[in-house]
Amino acid sequence: MTKILIGWAINALALLALPYVLSGVHVSGFGAALVVALVLGLLNTVIRPILIVLTLPVTILTLGLFLFVINGLLFWFAGSVLEGFEVDGFWWAVAGSIVYSLVSWAIGAVVFGSGRAAAAP
Repeated sequence: MTKILIGWAINALALLALPYVLSGVHVSGFGAALVVALVLGLLNTVIRPILIVLTLPVTILTLGLFLFVINGLLFWFAGSVLEGFEVDGFWWAVAGSIVYSLVSWAIGAVVFGSGRAAAAP
């Protein structure tokens, strides 16, 4: 349970770092970042697999690059629905989802150690 809460906080910190890297992504504060991290986690858990299955032929045709579009669309959707989180456009959303993933992975690797240590129960 504590790993989940720490991972949630790590994702919120990664969201807070985004406006310093990308000028097209805006987060109003840590509370908004916590809500956005929760909603993005739910979207990636519930909606993303459905979208991947529905767009599988396009994803195969583009050798997996269409997954960036799916991630960007979910990121953009979260930015258009949630208060305190704004994304200026689709391409900012794609870039934001990539940077968000990389920053979240880097912070998680520092906190939890290597990938195998983080996956161990």
